[in-house]
Amino acid sequence: MPIGKYKQVMTFDRKLFFSIGSLFIVFVVIILLFEYKLEKDNRQQSLNNLLQDYNEMIYSQIKDLEINRTTIDSIIQGITQKPLRVTIISASDGKILFESQKDKEAEVASSNHLNRPEIKSALTNGIGYSMRYSQSIQENYFYSAKRYGDWVIRSSLPFERETLSILNPNNEFIYFMLGVSILVIVLLYYFCHSLGKSIAALGQLTQQAEEGKPIHITIKSGPDDIGTITQSLSHIYDNLLKTKEKLSIEQEKLFKHLQFSKEGLAFFSKDKKIIIANNLFIQYLSLITDKTLSPADYLFKEENLKKINNFISQKLYEPNVREEFISESMTLDKGSRTFLIECIIFQDHTFEIAINDITQQEQETRLKRQLTQNIAHELKTPVSSIRGYMETILSTEMDENRKKMFMERCYAQSKRLTDLLRDISMLNRLDESKDLYDTDKTDLQKIIIEVFNESQSALSERKMTVETRNLHDQMLINGNYSLLYSIFRNLTDNAIAYAGVGTKITIDCYLEDDNYYCFSFSDNGVGVPEEHLNRLFERFYRVDKGRSRKLGGTGLGLAIVKNAVLFHKGEIWVKNGSDGGLNILFSLRKN
Repeated sequence: MPIGKYKQVMTFDRKLFFSIGSLFIVFVVIILLFEYKLEKDNRQQSLNNLLQDYNEMIYSQIKDLEINRTTIDSIIQGITQKPLRVTIISASDGKILFESQKDKEAEVASSNHLNRPEIKSALTNGIGYSMRYSQSIQENYFYSAKRYGDWVIRSSLPFERETLSILNPNNEFIYFMLGVSILVIVLLYYFCHSLGKSIAALGQLTQQAEEGKPIHITIKSGPDDIGTITQSLSHIYDNLLKTKEKLSIEQEKLFKHLQFSKEGLAFFSKDKKIIIANNLFIQYLSLITDKTLSPADYLFKEENLKKINNFISQKLYEPNVREEFISESMTLDKGSRTFLIECIIFQDHTFEIAINDITQQEQETRLKRQLTQNIAHELKTPVSSIRGYMETILSTEMDENRKKMFMERCYAQSKRLTDLLRDISMLNRLDESKDLYDTDKTDLQKIIIEVFNESQSALSERKMTVETRNLHDQMLINGNYSLLYSIFRNLTDNAIAYAGVGTKITIDCYLEDDNYYCFSFSDNGVGVPEEHLNRLFERFYRVDKGRSRKLGGTGLGLAIVKNAVLFHKGEIWVKNGSDGGLNILFSLRKN
């Protein structure tokens, strides 16, 4: 059987008992140590006072006499029967003037006593004392010294005889503290045992609440009322859990609605701060206002939205709004698109703004019908050219240089035909099934850098520059590398072909959230007439058919871009920039 099965986790009441018990024991030990130190200091001070009295009596009797052994020995015998040791030291040089220990007199007299701690203190403060081991006498002594002019009189008693009682604690006090400690620990155990059950139940409740689980514990009220409080918390938590589940369902519905809604939606607080907004709202607003900043930076200052802004300013703070909500709407033409913008103000002074693209789109049947015609038309040109060149080579005698020129033209037309068939195949695969393309984690920044590096020769030839904004490492997306590459490559090739010599390409990831990357791919070239904008993503659609054929291309690049964006669950729009050139806005979902 594994060892872990025998391991038991200490219960809360035991933890509480051992914690408080340990603190109490530490507290008792501190009290005992403090009492011991206080008693020791008091007894040391008492002994010091006694020895200082001896010093005073000795000095009062010898101050007018010469120092001699007979006189001082008789004085000591008259003062006390204790083995008192008396030393008289010169305050100037530390020499021994008198030592009561006859057998150590010569040895002691040869040493300088100025470095003794009690002598240092007496010379500095007038008096001093210490307990230490005497190097000359080879015994432990308690010394007490006092300065009298040029003398320092020091008296001392053996440590073992006079100070041993100082180190002995008060036994009665120890027994008293021991009895109190046992009583307190017993009471503490019963208190912790009772309190621990209620707190353990409360802890179990909080753990289950933290994990979001329903409460499955039985709680009994105790005399400390913690059980009652825990029961109340349990009932409150059950109610909150049910309410949370309902709110979570409603919140999930709202998020799903916003995510999959075909209109741009945003909710605002009464102080005009965004509560939540979907990406479509940001995209539509960028198209309407020609800005790619956060909506809070310009939405309520935008001149194109003056009617909605005036409505919000007039109605948002009206105090007596009885209706469940009030609303206002407006239509706005922008480029080749028409938008319906609606604002709803609720009773709590929060409000919602919705933007819908109501532009009339071309019918799907018309696109399919035109597609067949366009494919036939596009295939006809390279096939006819190849056939004409081959017939000329076969039916006409010509030199090798002319034949080589015709063969090179055949090769160029066959390459164009191959590119056309490849693009048609890619579009057909996108139309038929998205499962035909595998997805994996891909770094968008690396793709963008790769595209611009491979296009550097063509960019240099056209004297064009590139600027990137808001790109960073690890711009990861779960997508198809080939399709993501085709998005940025086709947009770059399109700009190189039509933007004009000396223009600048700018790619900006102007918005990133948990779900989407939003890009702006723009140039400052000649742009596109407004009437053509809405058809740029159609297959084989060309703004200037004659010029387009001279520049090459299959006419399917932007159609591939649109379908690759849709494959990655994004949206794409096109408009002319406010400073000229073409601006293509698109989003790509991260997962």
